[in-house]
Amino acid sequence: MSAATSRVLVAGIGNVFLGDDGFGVALARRLAARELGPGVDVVDYGIRGMDLAYALADYDAAVLLDATPRGGEPGTLYVIEPSAEDADGFDAHGMDPVAVLALARTLGGTLPRVLVLGCEPLTRMTGDEDEIVAELSEPVAAALAEAERLLEELITKGELP
Repeated sequence: MSAATSRVLVAGIGNVFLGDDGFGVALARRLAARELGPGVDVVDYGIRGMDLAYALADYDAAVLLDATPRGGEPGTLYVIEPSAEDADGFDAHGMDPVAVLALARTLGGTLPRVLVLGCEPLTRMTGDEDEIVAELSEPVAAALAEAERLLEELITKGELP
């Protein structure tokens, strides 16, 4: 990454009241306390996918931090390059990374390169449960430190423009 000319958005997404869905927000909060380099902005978007879709136009690259159920062991980290072409619509209240990209594409302009740094959740809540769970499960919480290291590597090793 050419720090003098590139801008990178690190965006935490997810719902902190749905257990492990809050992984991206928790990681963004940890990262916000650190200096990741010039041109790197860390923002907690939570469930504000519409705001994130608009913000993408201002960056050369983005890393979305999110819970990503893919069938692995809870706490497994993934680096994924999603495609907006895979989206079949969007839900403004619960936007996954592909839906955010689809919305950003419909808003016009050129999308930046986007990666998702995701974590396999243990708990998967829908919001229809009687109780909220405002904490991460043990394996997902334990993955936060490694996720920080992995993000720094993506930024410093030139994985982003």
